[in-house]
Amino acid sequence: MRQNFEEELTSLHDHFSEMGTLVDEAIGKSVKSFTTHDKELAQKVIDQDYKINEAELLLENKCFELIALQQPVTSDLRRIVTVMKACVDLERMGDHAVSIAKSTIRVKGKERIPQMEEKIHELSIKVKVLVQLVLEAYLERDDQKARKIAESDDAINTLSKEIFERSIKEMRKDTNLVIGGTDYLLVAKNLERIGDYVTNICEWIIYLETGKIAELNSNHLN
Repeated sequence: MRQNFEEELTSLHDHFSEMGTLVDEAIGKSVKSFTTHDKELAQKVIDQDYKINEAELLLENKCFELIALQQPVTSDLRRIVTVMKACVDLERMGDHAVSIAKSTIRVKGKERIPQMEEKIHELSIKVKVLVQLVLEAYLERDDQKARKIAESDDAINTLSKEIFERSIKEMRKDTNLVIGGTDYLLVAKNLERIGDYVTNICEWIIYLETGKIAELNSNHLN
């Protein structure tokens, strides 16, 4: 019975990893679509979002089944709760990727700010690195690594703020940039939010290993 339960728990973590890969790919494609003005790629991100939603639903159902059928002890229950909470954060990260893709399709302004698009590309790379690292930390159950990842979120917030301030400055100088500049603000904010959800997952990794809830995110999201 115990061996079967362990196999079920391993399966949960495998499904979580697969969901994380889907989210990571969605983030990469959404930002690429925005910076290359590729509306077709953006639409693919939107069309494929159902896979992320289905993965979350599958994980939640499996978690509820394990709780109902196996009556897990405290340490096992922590593992199940961590998956349930972390997969919600992943799903919301996917939602932000979709929002970026929608910005690509919606954008009507032809006037662009190349420097800002370079900054957004830079921000997206930083965010994607954090996403990949937190997925690794989760699979490794490395709470120390999770703490370091959460500390890196400050750099995301700083760069997002820089994009916001520079975009506002450029829009004030040239009103033709208002439409395009507004999308830069939205995309940067979506990327910043993804970084916040990465920190949320870091908190759940720490909870998994210590049983304690750590407040690592100054912009804590529920």
